[in-house]
Amino acid sequence: MAYEQFEHTADVGIRATGDGLEEAFAEAARGMFSIITDIGEVSPVGELRIELSAEDPESLLVEFLSELIYLFEVRSMLFSRFDVKMEHRDGIRMTVIAMGEVIDREKHVLKGAVKAVSYHDIMVDRSGEIRVIFDV
Repeated sequence: MAYEQFEHTADVGIRATGDGLEEAFAEAARGMFSIITDIGEVSPVGELRIELSAEDPESLLVEFLSELIYLFEVRSMLFSRFDVKMEHRDGIRMTVIAMGEVIDREKHVLKGAVKAVSYHDIMVDRSGEIRVIFDV
């Protein structure tokens, strides 16, 4: 399980891996928040439940990460841990428990903003590998 950043023109990408799709989704989310802040400083003291569904894993990934961007922007939430569960029935249904806390300007240094998740060059391998690019 891991993630790493890579440069992509004016954007930033993440390669995430895990033992299966659930872990890879969790690592992609951790990778996205590592663009925003040092996730080692984000305590998993609060939980938020997220339920999503989509026809394919690429669309589900974009919806998931977009929802996290929304929660960051609107509710000032930072997350560091994700418990992802998926059901493959009539598309893919996903339930996530996202763990983190509200931004504390004295504790969290914000490195940059993630504006959106891009479909450009997206790759989701069901065995547990993801490649996704973010508009920053």
